[in-house]
Amino acid sequence: MEIGNEGNTPEQLKAPEIETDHCHREDAERHSHHSDQTKSNLITRLNRIEGQIRGIKGMIEKDTYCDDVLNQIAASQAALNGVGKLLLEGHMKSCVVERIEAGDHDVIDELLKTVHKLMK
Repeated sequence: MEIGNEGNTPEQLKAPEIETDHCHREDAERHSHHSDQTKSNLITRLNRIEGQIRGIKGMIEKDTYCDDVLNQIAASQAALNGVGKLLLEGHMKSCVVERIEAGDHDVIDELLKTVHKLMK
C-alpha cells in the first residue's frame, strides 16, 4: 500500500518557478516572495503530505505490518524534505540575494542556522 503521487501529472510534480522580489521591505517586516503559482504548488504538496500522514495513522489503527508503516513514514519525510528544499531554493535565490545586495550580511548567519535545522 503506497501513498504518494498517484494521479499527478508531470507538471504538478515539477519544481515551481521562483519569484524573486518583495521578500524584505523597508519597514523591516519580512514577507514571503512566492507567486500564486508557487503557493498553489506548495499547498498541493503539503495537502498530499497531510493525506500521507492520515494514511499512516490508518495503517497503525489497522495494525499494518511495521515495515510497511515505516516505509510510508520515510516517504512522507522525503516529501516534506522536498517542500523544504523548494522553499530554501526560493529563499536563497531571492531573499538572501536581495539582503546581501542591500549590504545586510547577517542574512548569511540566519541562513546557516536554518540549513543546520533542516539537516537534522
